[in-house]
Amino acid sequence: MIAEALHPSPLAEWLVPDDARRARVLAAVAAIWVEHAMFYGEVHLVDDWSAASVCLRRYGPLPPPADYAARLAEAAGPHTDRFAAVHDLLAAAQPDEAHHHLAYLAVRPPFQGTGRGQALMAQVHSRIDHLTMPCWTVTLAAGQRLLTRNGYQPANAITPADGLTLHQMHRPAHRDTTTTGAWPVRAPTADHQPGRAVERP
Repeated sequence: MIAEALHPSPLAEWLVPDDARRARVLAAVAAIWVEHAMFYGEVHLVDDWSAASVCLRRYGPLPPPADYAARLAEAAGPHTDRFAAVHDLLAAAQPDEAHHHLAYLAVRPPFQGTGRGQALMAQVHSRIDHLTMPCWTVTLAAGQRLLTRNGYQPANAITPADGLTLHQMHRPAHRDTTTTGAWPVRAPTADHQPGRAVERP
């Protein structure tokens, strides 16, 4: 699911220029981070599996995913250096304060513009605001409108390569439990595994 949503983006094209391999590589790398979020964050899915959010709770420094270097090399193959470069840029940009990191907000292309992304944002923020914590994420230009509508503010841009810009967005801590989404959202269970969703784009 995450791979399918990311596949047509300029970031995905830069990370994996080989169109024939892109979906498989994106899915394999995303699976590492979804698994990591199951230990250090939370994953939510729309009931029809058309959209997902992946958050990391960064109350302090987090360890990398288990055996990250080896697993990334296996997942990304000749594209490993580009994924590692983006990882390093994001790690350097991470806020020092405790915060929630919205790592992925993915909506499958046929369902974009149907309110699913907004429903996931509402779910994420209802939990974050209960803890009165800020949120941080990085997005392409296409994602800025939804984030701005949900209280995020722009910060310095990150440029992994010529012609490719990632936009940092911060949402200040505040308490607001009145926001609800239009789509049923659930956390994964034993029968609703996020890794399986990633592996079936």
